[in-house]
Amino acid sequence: MKTKRDKTIINPIYIYIFSILLVFCISCSEKDILEQKKVASPDENSWIFLMAGQSNMAGRGNIEMQDLVTNDRILSIDSSDNWIVAKEPLHFYEPNSAALDCGVSFARELLKHVDDSVIIAMVPCAVGGSSVFEWQNNEEHRGVRLLSNFQQKVQLSKAKGVIKGILWHQGERNANATDLPTYKEALIDLFGKFKSSVNDNNLPIIMGELGSFAQPEEKVVYFEKVNEIVRTIAAENNNLYYVSSEGLNHKGDNLHFNSEAQRELGKRYAQKMLEVQSNK
Repeated sequence: MKTKRDKTIINPIYIYIFSILLVFCISCSEKDILEQKKVASPDENSWIFLMAGQSNMAGRGNIEMQDLVTNDRILSIDSSDNWIVAKEPLHFYEPNSAALDCGVSFARELLKHVDDSVIIAMVPCAVGGSSVFEWQNNEEHRGVRLLSNFQQKVQLSKAKGVIKGILWHQGERNANATDLPTYKEALIDLFGKFKSSVNDNNLPIIMGELGSFAQPEEKVVYFEKVNEIVRTIAAENNNLYYVSSEGLNHKGDNLHFNSEAQRELGKRYAQKMLEVQSNK
């Protein structure tokens, strides 16, 4: 016995809607691909600065409303290496300690003195409590393989724009009688590795002095010895510079810069970088 098959009739309006949606999806996919290519293509107007060192570069200042104001010309990355509009805190390696650093302040100051076409990108690489020797030997600290992470961020940065310099603040961990005798040599060696990673022997590296607020008195002596080494390295080596910490205050722990100090430190780094650029 023959059975009669049901014939389902598709309303033409559904076909039309489906076609529109299909075209829209394809268009969005093509747009995404174009955007990805755009991000992956280096732009000479994207000036990139890597931030390395320990807690005072990672930032421990309190974040205030002024630190949350964004600027489309200031970029950074998130923990998944996506390029984003920068907003404090920039560092994400220690989520429970994430706070104000000097990165956005640095970029804001720099933008006042460069062409309107320039975009500043700040790439966070600092991890609190890290030793110069751990950086030098590519050791893991608080879950981050320090030098490898830096080198990976260098490659990410090169795909985005031009690496213009490195901001460095470190030394509290090594401000002791055991580490200081070899601190200078370790720091110079590490900076050589930084420059090799970027493939630029003339790359400016700006070091920040430790704060002048250490306690107890014995610690004050060690902090000043680190600062003496920083100043000596800057005087003896091309493309290495330092900024003073004079007048900068701590957040109450005699160790970490407060919010006002972090903003001022960022300005000082920027002013030194502008000075370096003008002399080239």
